[in-house]
Amino acid sequence: MRGSKRGPSSLARFVLWHVSMTLRPFFRQLFDADSSTYTYLLADEETREAVLIDPVIEQVDRDLELLKELGFRLVYALDTHVHADHVTAAGVLKERLGCKTVLSERAGSVRADLLVKDGDRVPFGRFALEVRETPGHTNGCLSYVMEDQLLAFTGDALLIRGCGRTDFQGGDSRTLYRSVRGKILSLPAGTVLYPAHDYKGRTSTRVSEEKQHNPRLGDAKSEDEFVAIMAGLKLPNPKKMAVAVPANLECGVPAPPPAVGRELDRGWAPVILTPAGVPEVSPAWVHANKNDVNVIDVREPDEYRGELGHIAGASLVPLATVSAAASAIDAQKPLVVVCRSGGRSGKAALWLAERGFARVASMAGGMRAWNAERFAVDYGSPQAAVPAHQG
Repeated sequence: MRGSKRGPSSLARFVLWHVSMTLRPFFRQLFDADSSTYTYLLADEETREAVLIDPVIEQVDRDLELLKELGFRLVYALDTHVHADHVTAAGVLKERLGCKTVLSERAGSVRADLLVKDGDRVPFGRFALEVRETPGHTNGCLSYVMEDQLLAFTGDALLIRGCGRTDFQGGDSRTLYRSVRGKILSLPAGTVLYPAHDYKGRTSTRVSEEKQHNPRLGDAKSEDEFVAIMAGLKLPNPKKMAVAVPANLECGVPAPPPAVGRELDRGWAPVILTPAGVPEVSPAWVHANKNDVNVIDVREPDEYRGELGHIAGASLVPLATVSAAASAIDAQKPLVVVCRSGGRSGKAALWLAERGFARVASMAGGMRAWNAERFAVDYGSPQAAVPAHQG
């Protein structure tokens, strides 16, 4: 019994260390000097599946060569947010290697292959990254955390002894403070944090360091103090912002012109086009006119019946099934597409518009915005797959 109080023996500690090391992914930190951007390569050395976080277009040849040399197969190119200081290489990597592009569903992009939300997993081989929504620098900021919580990739939400600015792209200082304190600095003290940028040659930090030493977001700073600090920064806009933001909404590759379809009709509702070209209507308009439009919900069945509920009478058509269901949807009646935050519905609305649905729009902000307006929701099972043609 005395031995049980001493903790693991030297041999046991060695075995535990060996197991943890053998289960760690391959890791490489890469750097673009022009934008001071870090790109991260993670891979499973057994299955050879890999992911790249925040790839930069000017470095795409470097990344392609490295993947080829190491024999890795890229399965996902992930962006932590829609960057304003460089253009992503995600779309080019997709074209060259067939990987999928990943962005937050709140980023405003309809071109990413995978629009993710808080709690989603991005798998590669035996490993996976947990998605944590950390808005505040932009509305669609994400942090990616290894499932063992040994590593976290924080984008611009948390930098080393700093953080991303909050004065454009839907930024909000109070939101960023709560994101960082609740989703990043709540990780174990030893979690190693890797930001999207550093301008002083530093490569990483730890949760314990930032809680103690971050002059903006450390434990010593209150939310009001942080808001005051951010309001006083008065920074100039990034030089590439006008080019980078619209390009990154398209994953770095200009969208091809629609192969089919006709001119979008915007006279049936107060339709607004987003910077990505998505037609949107407000939740208030949908609430007032829901009996005069078809509403399809492109979330998954568990979300449709989940905590946010759904609009009564909305048909469930998960995003992956929209193309197959399109022929059964009445193209003559106005169509409103709904999801959680507006990302997936925007993707579906644009796809439908390009294929002849002239009176179609995404509901801005999705069911999160609908609930924020305190409109009634239903929690039952769907009664019909799609609104069918009449006659």
